[in-house]
Amino acid sequence: MRMTVIGTGYVGTVHAACMAGIGHDVLGVDIDAERVAALAAGRAPLHEKGLDALLARGTAAGRLRFTTSLTEAARFADLHFVCVGTPQRPDGDGADLRFVDAVVEGLGPRLRPGALVVGKSTVPVGTAARIRRRLTDLAPGTEVAWNPEFLREGAAVHDTMRPERLVLGVSSPRAETLLRAAYGPLLRRGVPVFTTDPATAELVKVASNAFLATKISFVNAMAEVCDAAGADVTLLARAMGADTRIGPRFLDPGLGFGGSCFPKDIRAFAARAEELGAGPAVAFLHEVDRINTRQRRRTVDRARALLGGGFAGRRVGVLGAAFKPGSDDVRDSPALAVAAAVAAEGGAVRVHDPQALDNARAAYPDLTYALDVPKACEDADLVLHLTQWPEYRALSPAALVPLVRTPTVLDARNCLDGRVWGAAGWAFHALGGPAAGGAS
Repeated sequence: MRMTVIGTGYVGTVHAACMAGIGHDVLGVDIDAERVAALAAGRAPLHEKGLDALLARGTAAGRLRFTTSLTEAARFADLHFVCVGTPQRPDGDGADLRFVDAVVEGLGPRLRPGALVVGKSTVPVGTAARIRRRLTDLAPGTEVAWNPEFLREGAAVHDTMRPERLVLGVSSPRAETLLRAAYGPLLRRGVPVFTTDPATAELVKVASNAFLATKISFVNAMAEVCDAAGADVTLLARAMGADTRIGPRFLDPGLGFGGSCFPKDIRAFAARAEELGAGPAVAFLHEVDRINTRQRRRTVDRARALLGGGFAGRRVGVLGAAFKPGSDDVRDSPALAVAAAVAAEGGAVRVHDPQALDNARAAYPDLTYALDVPKACEDADLVLHLTQWPEYRALSPAALVPLVRTPTVLDARNCLDGRVWGAAGWAFHALGGPAAGGAS
């Protein structure tokens, strides 16, 4: 089957490589000529497990090509996946749809009758209907569907090849048939399919993100209460998660969520609900956002207190720059926000990350970076654990003691073993948990 994938950012690159991987002929489209050239040479623009190999196989087999031409795209296929970004608007909380609209305006006049335009971008409910009205003028006889993505950064290839569900937001049996054909190899593995109208499909995505964000902020609110009460939020979360009605996933206390999805998506969802007159129904999302942002400030406050009330003249080692492990994405990274705040108060910060240093340097050029953990921790008065990479959980805390000035660590992700660190001589602290080792 022939198809195009328009937009080769995070979602688009993974989707194009995976669709080629299951046997389709795919043409990726982007306005960035440098990115297109890199992709055509088999080089992924992002770190994602399994993506490099999949991209290389697709391009080598000739099933995956890339172009900057929408004209070529319209001639190549009649099935077009739109995967461009929908960032937060610079003047408010709503989604900025200019990239989606640019695709519609550029591709529309070139489409052949019968073409199906399938949105994968995360958009406010009602976007598909608006696009359908516009394409009625630009390209009579075309259709619009919505097929949201549910990818986890760090596991995006797996989530595309073995999704927990597919949502097909369609307005005709023909559109559903085309999408089922596109995902045929996955459907034969028994992947559940939910066929809905486009508006419901749009809402499934934002509602799912809002629910997960709420769960994260809830447990972080409990961490704040635990700090005040002298309780242990890690044990609390474990006991809560044993209830099958609640479950343990996304009930991990710590620094909070970041990245390119959750923060902007819950804000855009609330903004769209206001436009529809349903703002009070999701007013709680504003508090979810505030709790999440407050976790960053709480981490800085806790770190400052551990250093006696100030960062000036103190060295701080930072473990983590990516917003989550398994990715080199630093967009709205809580780790870098904390590191920058410490540096702004006079702390001498050195940041390490296994994958994201290049992106971190580009986003925060004034911070200092270390190529390995020992260098990040050298002469440190405090070590901050801010991204839960498995490499950090595997560290030998005893081996780090001789490198630091003061063996004090703040685990802002609640995933290091405080007993091991304490036994090695560290004053171990965590958000929402009791101190261990040399702590008072």
